[in-house]
Amino acid sequence: MKRAGYSLIEILAVLSIGAFFLTTAAISLSGLQERIHLHRAVWEVGSRLNYARYKALAEGCPTRVRFSPKGYAVEFFDGDRDVWRPDRRGVLDRVAVSANNTPMFHPSGAVSHLATIRLENGRGRYRITIAISGRIRILKE
Repeated sequence: MKRAGYSLIEILAVLSIGAFFLTTAAISLSGLQERIHLHRAVWEVGSRLNYARYKALAEGCPTRVRFSPKGYAVEFFDGDRDVWRPDRRGVLDRVAVSANNTPMFHPSGAVSHLATIRLENGRGRYRITIAISGRIRILKE
């Protein structure tokens, strides 16, 4: 007489192998999430620096980007009131931000207060430098 189906030991063996693969995948994906946060933060800061540069060129008003440990703020200079006005703000989750200066983009295209910005978390570190000509360079450290 032949029995149809699987034995309890066969089912347990398949389930344990499946659990092993799921655990391995979960561990791999947890590191991937940190890397995604870092790459998104680098892209966002780079694009906001370019935004500030082109805003200064297009609208003819000085524009600066201030950095804090958790994010950034783009501000433009209101010459009529002689005050810096906020334009955009951003919070960078799971990424530490440090900058040695606040870059200011001028309508001529030049930059004063040259800066080096560092973004890092447990999965890596990037450095963004701004040249006096306004060129923005992103390097993985």
